[in-house]
Amino acid sequence: MGIEGEYEPSTWDWVAEQVEEYEASGGAKANTLMDTGIPIIVMTTVGHRSGKVRKVPLMRVEHEGEYAIIASKGGMPHHPGWYYNLLARDQVMIQDGPEPQEFRIRELSGDERDAWYARGEAVYPPYRDYAVSASAAGRTIPVFVASPAGH
Repeated sequence: MGIEGEYEPSTWDWVAEQVEEYEASGGAKANTLMDTGIPIIVMTTVGHRSGKVRKVPLMRVEHEGEYAIIASKGGMPHHPGWYYNLLARDQVMIQDGPEPQEFRIRELSGDERDAWYARGEAVYPPYRDYAVSASAAGRTIPVFVASPAGH
């Protein structure tokens, strides 16, 4: 099935460049968050308004073959733009290594959300501060789980 259509790179140069290098190298290069050494994945969605293919590097938070997709936007008051892409379509592609794979996503709530967010914090401790900042602005950071398609 996959995601098809016209790809429109991010307007943020560092995002577009990281995605390009990651994909070109099969995940061998540009595979960490800036200079943190923390592994990333590349998530592919379809723009909810544009219909264009969008790609974004995200922190790699994996558990038993599933991935957390944490819409933190650094704790800012508003959700990242790609959050709305996830609400519009329950399918994403995730590349964690050489080849992208299809995943189904669902937004989490309650204890399940909290457990996945804690997994995110274990990988990237600044998520704790992001939650505090977002909460001060009246926002709870959304968390999705991506499960391999067909499971």
